[in-house]
Amino acid sequence: MDTEELYKRYFHDVYLYLCAVSHDESLAEELTQNTFFKALRSVNSFRGDCDVRVWLTQIAKNQYLSYCKKQKRITGEDTPESPEDTGITIEDHLADSEQAMAIHRILHDMKEPQKEVFSLRVFGELSFRQIGEIFGKTEAWARVTFHRAKLAIIDELEDRS
Repeated sequence: MDTEELYKRYFHDVYLYLCAVSHDESLAEELTQNTFFKALRSVNSFRGDCDVRVWLTQIAKNQYLSYCKKQKRITGEDTPESPEDTGITIEDHLADSEQAMAIHRILHDMKEPQKEVFSLRVFGELSFRQIGEIFGKTEAWARVTFHRAKLAIIDELEDRS
């Protein structure tokens, strides 16, 4: 497979993975570029003992972890200058935002691998087969791990209510 085909075929998967773990689209895009740069520099060292997607995702994961080590984490969000009129009331938006934030807080405190499996499935939109490949496990393992993470989130949400 040539480098252009590799990039076209797997860019979206790597980008979705990085969006899932970073929760930041611009960072995910930058790290995806870095991932492919690094992968293309070392494509000759790819042994072929796993799927190319798994190899690229592992490089992406290492890129993200390196980024996190280098950066000081700053919390807070930029406020848009003028909100769009979407027809959704502020109460609806706050309820959805509060629910989403509660889920993100629970997910933040969740232990691995449930945390990453849940993120890959929900935010990265990866299949259970792909998640299993990333972890070197079976599709059934990914399903069970995701289900347990989902139950843990639901239990925690109910406890907070």
